Order: sequence, then C-alpha cells, then structure tokens
Amino acid sequence: MADQHAQSGEDKRPTEIPVIRWEEPPEGPVLVLLDQTRLPAEEVELVCTDAPVLVEAIRSLAVRGAPLLGIAGAYGVALAAVRGFDVDDAADALAGARPTAVNLAVGVRRAQAAHRAELARSGDSGKAAEAALAAARKLHAEDADASARMAERGLALLDELLPGGGHRILTHCNTGSLVSGGEGTAFAVALAAHRAGQLRRLWVGETRPLLQGARLTAYEAARSGMAYTLLTDNAAGSLFAAGEVDAVLIGADRIAADGSVANKVGSYPLAVLARYHHVPFIVVAPVTTVDPETPDGASIEVEQRGGFEVTELTAPQVPLTGPGGGIPVAPLGTQAYNPAFDVTPPELVTAIVTEEGVVSPVTAEALAEVCARSREATIG
Repeated sequence: MADQHAQSGEDKRPTEIPVIRWEEPPEGPVLVLLDQTRLPAEEVELVCTDAPVLVEAIRSLAVRGAPLLGIAGAYGVALAAVRGFDVDDAADALAGARPTAVNLAVGVRRAQAAHRAELARSGDSGKAAEAALAAARKLHAEDADASARMAERGLALLDELLPGGGHRILTHCNTGSLVSGGEGTAFAVALAAHRAGQLRRLWVGETRPLLQGARLTAYEAARSGMAYTLLTDNAAGSLFAAGEVDAVLIGADRIAADGSVANKVGSYPLAVLARYHHVPFIVVAPVTTVDPETPDGASIEVEQRGGFEVTELTAPQVPLTGPGGGIPVAPLGTQAYNPAFDVTPPELVTAIVTEEGVVSPVTAEALAEVCARSREATIG
C-alpha cells in the first residue's frame, strides 16, 4: 500500500508561516494570510489592505475553514475601521462572502458590535477601531484555546468508544491549523491521538471542491509526521467494507439547532456508510459553529460553487487553458453540479465534540445546554 508512515521525532507545525496575522507596516495596517490555494506546491502570503481584497480571498478559498473565517472576518472589520472605510458596509460584504459557514458572520458581527459600542460611548473613531481590533484578537486567542480543549475532549471520547488505541481514523476536507487559531478541530483530535501513540492510520479523503483533503490535510499530516493514506472520495465505501475504519472525524461549517451538520460535500455519504458499518461518526466543532437561529438542516443555505471547478483542473504553476482558468477535463459546455457542502441529519451523528463538552446522543436539548454553558462562561 502506497502511503505515508509515521515519522519519529518531535511533531512540527504544518507550516512555519502563520495562517493569519495582523501587521502594522509604515504604510498602514494590513491583514496577512497564507494563500491556501497555492498549497502544497508553495507557501505564499496574501496581503489584504482592505475588506474587498479579503472578501475575494474568502470567496476564492485562499482563506477558509469555519473557525478561521470567523477570525478573518473580525480582522476584516478592524481593517476597515483602522483604515477609515465604512465599517458597516465592510461588515455586510464580509458576512455575505460565503453563506454556509456561520463562524464568518459571528466573527464579523462581534467585531462590528465592539466598534459600534465604543463609537457610541466615546464618539472617537480611533478608539472604536482599536475596540474592533481587540475583539478580533480576543476571538483569535479564544479559538486557539477552544482547539486545545476540543482535542482533549475528542481524544477522551475516542478512548471511551475505542479502548486500546491503534485508531484508524477517516477524515474529510481540512480541519487542522490551516483553519484555526490553534491546531484545528477534527484534525486536532487525530493529532492528539498521534502524539499519544494511539493513531495507527489517518485516512484522508481527497475532498472536493479544490481537493482540500489531498492538498491541505495530507500537507498537514506529512508535516506533523503522522501515518496517513490519501484516498479518492469514492473509495471510502471499499475502505469501510474492508473493515479498515474505526472512526470518522469531521469538522463543520454550520450546526443547526436540531444538530444537523453542514460540512464539506461528501460528509453525508460518509455518515451513511459509518452507520451501516457500525462505525462512530464524530463531528468536532467549536460552539461558535452552532447556529441556534437555524432550526434544522433544511434551513441551511448550501453554497453552490462554479461548475468549472468540476469541469477543469487547476493547480499552482500549471498553464491555464480552460474558460474557468484551468485544464479542461470535460467537453466544453458541460454543466456541473458543484455544492460546496451537504447536510448530515443528527440521527447519523454519534457525537458532537465542542470545547464546552460532548453532545451524545445529538439532540436539540443537549446542544442548547452546551451553548448555554458557553454563554455563561463568556459572561463569567
């Protein structure tokens, strides 16, 4: 079997370049992002000088992943405020850049609220901009803390469900430090198992759109010295049938009030396979991903992406020839169905791991209790 074996020695961060950072050069504050569309071929940074540049970076998936989108959105509001742009306009544009990921709007509105409150209190636009930046930095730090707590809770759950270690974990999309202020969500749990000597194999689904598992999760796993194997998304069924999967770990972009989970397209079929083969299907996400205003899965707006992502192949440093800027792999004019996400109903989810606790079985009441606990901790 062609795969990557675990490496000895200390684990390394997936990249030495920060995924997101605020800088204040002489010409004015900027938000610097690691351009994830260029990975794994090259580590290139993207400099955002205003909200429209950040909006485009979000839409193009240069910056992505639910928790990181929330952080980026908050910094985007601060950037607009510090540079003297209309904050409310910037906030609206940022919050609408990707409709499914609720963390983006949460981060944007949090920084916007801090800006409005200080402006109402002092009338000083400079202080209001500082308040927005402080809110973004606080959210960034909170996400790093939440990541560590989710990893700890997730590993404890794996130990409970699968005593004895030697876990063979299937993951989907990318949920590591590339999407987080810390080490991620689902990937952070797998990384914790690796560090504890309990990870036998990380199965990495290639994941559309843009092959984010192949390009990004494999990149993070390799840099962390994990034993991993990449598989095509449509090979997952044969892997389950062969008895090679002990647990499925995924992240989430939005969790409805009833526990329905929107995640990268392909997650729902994995949940169905897991249920049939009696394998735990575990979602790892911060409380900020739970949206009490979305009652159920049918109410989640699923982002539809351009068909050229299916009909063409794109890769860094490859000549571009197709109408969408890639290499055509289907006849010109072919229509493509390309949803970015699908929705898994709560009855197929074994557990939802958050920084505030594990929800299992997944019910609206249990989810609401965890969210209430989070609000009490924030107020306290």
